[in-house]
Amino acid sequence: MSDVLDFRGVSVLREGAVLLDRVDWQVSEGERWVVLGANGAGKTTLLQLASANLHPSRGRATILGETLGAVDVFELRPRIGLSSAALADRLPAKETVRDVVLTASYAVVGRWRERYDALDSDRAQELLDALGVAPLTSRRFGTLSEGERKRVQIARALMTDPELMLLDEPAAGLDLGGREDLVRRLGELAADVSAPALVLVTHHVEEIPPGFTHVLLLKGGRVVAEGPLETALTAESLGATFDIRLQLQRVADRWTARAVNGV
Repeated sequence: MSDVLDFRGVSVLREGAVLLDRVDWQVSEGERWVVLGANGAGKTTLLQLASANLHPSRGRATILGETLGAVDVFELRPRIGLSSAALADRLPAKETVRDVVLTASYAVVGRWRERYDALDSDRAQELLDALGVAPLTSRRFGTLSEGERKRVQIARALMTDPELMLLDEPAAGLDLGGREDLVRRLGELAADVSAPALVLVTHHVEEIPPGFTHVLLLKGGRVVAEGPLETALTAESLGATFDIRLQLQRVADRWTARAVNGV
């Protein structure tokens, strides 16, 4: 399998602050990664690099075989699917759900003078149906619930048939029912052998979908642990990441974490 992401000694510095510190990380085709860490750990910065929206201050970041600094990022970005709160805030509230997904074909937010053919429309409808939001096709994006918005964003991110899919805290702000529905659908996506390599950022092990294969733990911009979920995600590594003693449990294909009593 070839590398989808290959970060070697990557650091990001901003105004004297080290946001990422000598990160080594490789993601291969077919892998499904979860990135865990507290607020300020560097997760969002890592995703900005992976989405070709940020260049490293030091080190080398290669995405889909192209090295940042030696590639036209406007040609690279359409090969990457991205779902994030920052992107959602840029989507026009008055845009229909159908157009929110369609406009991903041109990597734009807000429909203008672009033209879409029947294949584009069929693809958008297919994705909306797969994510359970097909009945919302004609609704305005701004009228949707948080859970509906999340699913529409994922459909949009898949619109261009990307080679890499990045999900930045997709379950943030969802109630229990909404979270579980989204985790189930992401588990179905992870199980699809034709799906792109997946990277999901979260704070909570409870949000790791079934079928995810690897984990990267970040603290203060540095890697605490990384590798297959079964070996890299332990009570010790997770506790070191969040500075708390934890009990970690896996039941079937889901994880839970709790603080040790008295801590």
